[in-house]
Amino acid sequence: MKIKTLAAGLAAAALCAAQAQTVVKIGYATTATSHYGVGTNAFCEEIDKGSQGRYKCQQFPSGALGGEREMVEAVQLGTLDLVNTSTGPVGNFVPEVKVVDIPFLFRDYEHARKVLDGPIGQDLLTKFPAKGLVALAWTENGFRHMTNNKRAIVKPTDAAGLKMRTMENKVHMEGYRAFGIQPTPMAFPEVFGALQQGTVDGQENPIPVILASKFVQVQKHLSLTGHVYSPALIITSPRLMAKLNEADKKVFYEAAKKAAVAQRRKVNEDEANGIAQLEKDGMSVVKSVDGQSFRDALKPAYASYAKEFGADNIRRIQDFK
Repeated sequence: MKIKTLAAGLAAAALCAAQAQTVVKIGYATTATSHYGVGTNAFCEEIDKGSQGRYKCQQFPSGALGGEREMVEAVQLGTLDLVNTSTGPVGNFVPEVKVVDIPFLFRDYEHARKVLDGPIGQDLLTKFPAKGLVALAWTENGFRHMTNNKRAIVKPTDAAGLKMRTMENKVHMEGYRAFGIQPTPMAFPEVFGALQQGTVDGQENPIPVILASKFVQVQKHLSLTGHVYSPALIITSPRLMAKLNEADKKVFYEAAKKAAVAQRRKVNEDEANGIAQLEKDGMSVVKSVDGQSFRDALKPAYASYAKEFGADNIRRIQDFK
């Protein structure tokens, strides 16, 4: 009888443990081996460890749940728990974030990371709850570069007339029009096919994305324009956060910080090694573009950005040390 009672008790305990475990779903646009995958893995490992297994992640890489805009919207609606996304579509939900998408705003990775980890970036995170979203931490996508199938791009006139896939991001598109590009907004899961079929001539993304997405198979030319620094974010829903006690909320925030470290490290590795790999795989790479000519072409766009975001706010980011 005692053995039966013990067995029944263990079974009941196991059932309670299973019931206590909550699975949270997190999506991202790129592959599981990309920088987003690396960051998301770090996040999920910390969630599991920090909650003693009470919370576990189910990952949906490679745009399995749609493009980034669709995933952010799903988080806002509460039908998806978390997304690791570039800021590309986020300005459509939290307008204040659009300021970080201005072309040639950041000098380098160190500058960008300091801005986002400092008071400017942390203040931007406080704008999310009013829009039905919670931003846990800044992660990273990287400096964006242009690829295309037509010709090498050294200066804006080389890019003029090219039909280039872009994110649905007004700030980006305004800048690209200043270069003479025909921006063509498109959800990320559609990009490879569009390049393959010639629907668009090219696209622009950081080296880690170009690598992970195997764009070398459908693009001939890469130009290291570095025209936009693309931040990323781990975003969750107020609905999920409301279910967490204070200790678990801390676990989620700390896990997002660990994700940022891992994701940035992977970006560093891809930046250091990826260009040589792309050349080896047959891509023609322009390493020295005429950066000043791109900046000069942006002057009309910058006048527009100053009206929208305030010249002082832009300068505050540019001058941040």
